[in-house]
Amino acid sequence: MAFKLQINGQPHSIDADGDTPLLWVIRDVLGMTGTKFGCGQALCGACTVHVDGVATRSCVTPIDSLSESQITTIEALETLAHGKALQDAWIELDVPQCGYCQSGQLMSAAALLSDIEQPTDEDIDSAMSGNVCRCGTYQRIRAAIKLASA
Repeated sequence: MAFKLQINGQPHSIDADGDTPLLWVIRDVLGMTGTKFGCGQALCGACTVHVDGVATRSCVTPIDSLSESQITTIEALETLAHGKALQDAWIELDVPQCGYCQSGQLMSAAALLSDIEQPTDEDIDSAMSGNVCRCGTYQRIRAAIKLASA
């Protein structure tokens, strides 16, 4: 079946089953590999994208639920209000270690800053709690979010 999706401001016609997870459309059909597969159960946050500005786990989001939605992936992070500031803060504070989870971390952080411009530690912990970093860079992630919000 054909679906029309708006991804990073561009229209895409996708020929796939309606229950196909958005993650596989982004990665396998469109070739945008910045969004990562982590667990396939929406538990780790590596697959986080924005759907209408809301941080969403793409590994469990079927494409048939997205026909009218605006989808933003890590490839378009710099187009978001705090995207460039987050990228700069991530680099300045050497946030990534292995880097695998970072696209999901950045997308969740961007959603947080679009809702709360000056988040507290509690706000950050709450918004980022669904994102797992196996390398344990949580303190640097929090510091980078605060730097980007300054």
